[in-house]
Amino acid sequence: MSTSITHLWRLVRWGRTLARHGALKGIERDPLTPPRVRLLCRVARFGARVPKQPAYADAFQAIGPAAIKLGQALATRPDLVGEAAARDLLRLQDALPPAPFPAVHAAIEAALEKPVEAVFASIDPEPVGAASVAQVHRAVTTDGRSVAVKVLRPGVEDEFARAIETYEWAAAQVEALGGEAARLRPRLVIAMFRQWTARELDLRREAASASELAESLQAELGFTVPAIDWTRTSRRVMTLEWIDGIKLTDRDALVAAGHDLKRLAARLVQAFLRQAIVDGFFHADLHQGNLFALPDGRLVAVDFGIMGRIDRRARLWLAEILYGLITGNYARVAEIHFEAGYVPPHHNLAEFTTALRAVGEPMRGLPVKDISVGQMLDGLFAITRDFDMPTQPHLLLLQKTMVMVEGVATALDPDINMWETAEPFVREWIRDELGPEAWFSERLIRDVRTLADLPELVRRIARHYPPEGAAPPPPPLPDIQIIRVAQTRWFVLSALLGILAGAGAMALLG
Repeated sequence: MSTSITHLWRLVRWGRTLARHGALKGIERDPLTPPRVRLLCRVARFGARVPKQPAYADAFQAIGPAAIKLGQALATRPDLVGEAAARDLLRLQDALPPAPFPAVHAAIEAALEKPVEAVFASIDPEPVGAASVAQVHRAVTTDGRSVAVKVLRPGVEDEFARAIETYEWAAAQVEALGGEAARLRPRLVIAMFRQWTARELDLRREAASASELAESLQAELGFTVPAIDWTRTSRRVMTLEWIDGIKLTDRDALVAAGHDLKRLAARLVQAFLRQAIVDGFFHADLHQGNLFALPDGRLVAVDFGIMGRIDRRARLWLAEILYGLITGNYARVAEIHFEAGYVPPHHNLAEFTTALRAVGEPMRGLPVKDISVGQMLDGLFAITRDFDMPTQPHLLLLQKTMVMVEGVATALDPDINMWETAEPFVREWIRDELGPEAWFSERLIRDVRTLADLPELVRRIARHYPPEGAAPPPPPLPDIQIIRVAQTRWFVLSALLGILAGAGAMALLG
């Protein structure tokens, strides 16, 4: 367990790097930033040459692999870091120098407990991609199949463990300040980040996510997932089917190959909606680099490190919210927010309805190219502040993915209308899920279960449980000692003096 001084020193070093890239400007200028956080930002940039235009993604890349992953997580939180920073952080694509192949070769043998030659007839020493957590090599199995082999970087688990420990400490200090910082729940952000990295640092879990997504998408004929080779997969190595397709980043190649870009765009939107609304389990990193088009027109997704999950009750609410925005039924959208507990009950329903109309009405009926996603998000996040809505990380992940899918679809078909493409799908699903037959069968099942679980139901009511599905239970948060200024002024003073001395030394050296 690292000490508070260790955490402070790490934060100052990272803050120094952020300052050199201008990435602390937004925090300093935000009127909602707690004064003590603003002071630490000023200390961190002491003597640094600050550029006029912040480069958030470059700053996180300069800090290291764990920071890159944190930056990707913060890209889903424009309410926390600001719209400009979140948009820039979307540039993080994990492009890093690869680890030496001898180390990778040794890692494969240690993970599979066999000589590489016993499982692969050949393996290309040059990786096709190198990320912060792992790198991918093309290989041929001993039975002649082309596969992709994903290998964790040596030592990456220890580096992430140290960084996350400091992230948790810093988030606890900030949240203890109360006010806007507490509403944004930074500790929960880091807890979610820990969950993401736990999946990515155990490639068996990522492989399981790919397998589960493939099962749920069997009915979606235009979207597929590479098959996992479980005999060549372990905690540190994952082997999956090699994809011979064209990345969606290469528009010219897609056109030359004869692909219908409008159909690809619509197929992507519909596949995402099926994942999120019908199945409640969705690929949460659907950027262009993770999507390929096969010769037969099917789309293929890769990289299953970040996945989202939403239970059925929340999916029904989300479907009704989406359909309400499409059709302009803002009153029903507002009611759902109150039913789900997203808006505290002391607020006025009619006022919230008007606020939703102000956000939704300007974008109805417009093509995506004429809609400012930034303005839409600014409006939505303003509503969350005005109506004291606690942050729902699982919904923010869905929202971030929807914006990402919208961007990819727009790059393929600039005239696509996300809402019009989604409306028939959402309407049919709502009819199936909320129609008379579905209502009767669900009511019968629920009543039988309620009778069987009556004692537990009574206990839950007595404990004032929120509506089931309003939000998933938050992950456990670690116990962290909070620095109390009134009780430990000598400690804070010495820490600040240490920070100032360290920052000054780095200013002289840098």
